[in-house]
Amino acid sequence: MNAILTDRQAEELNKAIAAYLGSLGASKTLAAFQEEVPLPASFNDDVRKKYEGIMEKKWTSIVRLQKKVLDLEQRNSNLQEELNANTPTSSLRKNQDPTSWLPRAPARHTLQSHRSPITCVAFHPVFSSLASGSEDTSIKIWDWEMGELERTVKGHTKGVLDVDFGGPRGGTLLASCSSDLTIKLWDPTDEYKNIRTLPGHDHSVSAIRFIPSGAAGAPSSGNLLVSASRDKTLRIWDVTTGYCVKTIRGHVDWVRDVAPSFDGRWLLSGGTDQTARLWDANSGEAKSTFLGHEHVIECVAIAPPVSYAYLATLVGLKKTPPLSSSAEFVATGSRDKTIKIWDGRGTLIKTLAGHDNWVRGLVFHPGGQYLLSVSDDKTIRCWDFKQEGKCVKTISDAHGHFVSCIRWAPNQPKDVPANGDAANGAVVNGTKKKDEEKIRTVIATGSVDLNVRIFAA
Repeated sequence: MNAILTDRQAEELNKAIAAYLGSLGASKTLAAFQEEVPLPASFNDDVRKKYEGIMEKKWTSIVRLQKKVLDLEQRNSNLQEELNANTPTSSLRKNQDPTSWLPRAPARHTLQSHRSPITCVAFHPVFSSLASGSEDTSIKIWDWEMGELERTVKGHTKGVLDVDFGGPRGGTLLASCSSDLTIKLWDPTDEYKNIRTLPGHDHSVSAIRFIPSGAAGAPSSGNLLVSASRDKTLRIWDVTTGYCVKTIRGHVDWVRDVAPSFDGRWLLSGGTDQTARLWDANSGEAKSTFLGHEHVIECVAIAPPVSYAYLATLVGLKKTPPLSSSAEFVATGSRDKTIKIWDGRGTLIKTLAGHDNWVRGLVFHPGGQYLLSVSDDKTIRCWDFKQEGKCVKTISDAHGHFVSCIRWAPNQPKDVPANGDAANGAVVNGTKKKDEEKIRTVIATGSVDLNVRIFAA
C-alpha cells in the first residue's frame, strides 16, 4: 500500500478506517486495527468525528464513477456501431431531411429531478420548454435544449397524469390533470401561476388536450380543452371561463386517452373497455367505434394529413383523401402489445406487432411516413408505412424501466411572434405548406425510471 500512497495519504486513509470502525461500534476490530496501525496522538474524539462518513462518501463516489464509466462505454459502443454501419453517409447527417429523421441512442439529455414515475410530457409550442408530470404530484419545467431544470410547479395533491400546452390565441397556457379529480391551468408568462382549477370529474382525470379551433389563420389556437376520466366520460371545457360546456358519454369503463384532430372537429378516445371511439366534438355524437383489441387501450393518435398519402397506399386506395379532411386514419395502442391502424369509419387496416409488453404511447412522425411507439418493454419503435408498417428501427433500453409517454416537439413556425403566441402541439397535424414550418427533430419520453429523456438530431 505504501508503494501506492504517500505517507500523508496513508495516514488519512488509516484515520478514515478508524473513524468508520468507531461509527460502527466495532470496538474490538478498532482496537486490533490501532495495535497494528498506530494513529497519531492528535487523533482524538473530535478529530474522529471529522473523519466519520468519509469512507461511505468515497465508496458511493466510486459506485457513481463505475456507473458513469459503464454508461460511457455503452455510448462509445453504440457510436462505434453506428459509425461502422453509416460511414459513407455519416458526414451527411447534419443535412439529413427532417421528414426522414428517426431518433437514435444515446439520448441527448437525461433529465432527473422527479421522485416518482414520470407519467406525461409536453412541449411548449414556441420556446424550448418542456413540462413533465409525475406520480410525485409535481410538474417540472425543463429547458430541453440545455437539459436543465427551470422550475417545479406544485398544486396537485395526487399524481399528475397528463399535461398539455395550448390555449386561446395570444396566450399559451399549460394544462394539467390529476388523480385528485381536478384539472389545473397555469400561466407560463407569470411564473406558471395557477390561474384556474376545473373541478367536475368524479374520478381520476387521465388525459387532457387543448382542442384546436380550426379558425382560418389560427388552426391550432383555441379556448377549448378536452379531458378523459376514469368516471367513463369525456368533458369539454372553456378555459377562459372554466365552465364544462359538454359531457360526452359512451365508454363503459375508464377512458385512458384522448386526442383531437388538427382542426378540432373530431375527438378520438380509448380506454379500459377495449374500444376506441371517434366523436364529433361539436355535437358529442359518436361517429365510429373501433373494435379489435384484446386488452385495455392505453393510447390513441389521429393521423396528420401529411401521412394520408402513405396510409392510402398501405390500404390500397386509388385516391388519397384531401389534406383538408381530418380523422381519415387513426392509431391505437394496447396492453395486448399491439398497435392497430384504422380508417376513420372503424375498419381495421393493419396490426403492428413487435412490442413485448404494453404499448403506452404513440406519435405520428410530422413527415408522415412513420409512427413511433413506446412500451413497457423499455423500447422506442419506429414503424414505416412505406414498408407496409414494418418496424424499421428499435431503440432498445431507451429507458431503464417502463416507458410511459412520448411527445414530438411541435413544428416551428417560420415567423414566431414576439409574444410567444403560436400553434400548440397539434400544429404538427396542420395543413400549412412545408415552407411555412420547420420540423423540429426532437422527441421527449418519460419513464417509470424517474427520467425524462430528450432524443434530438
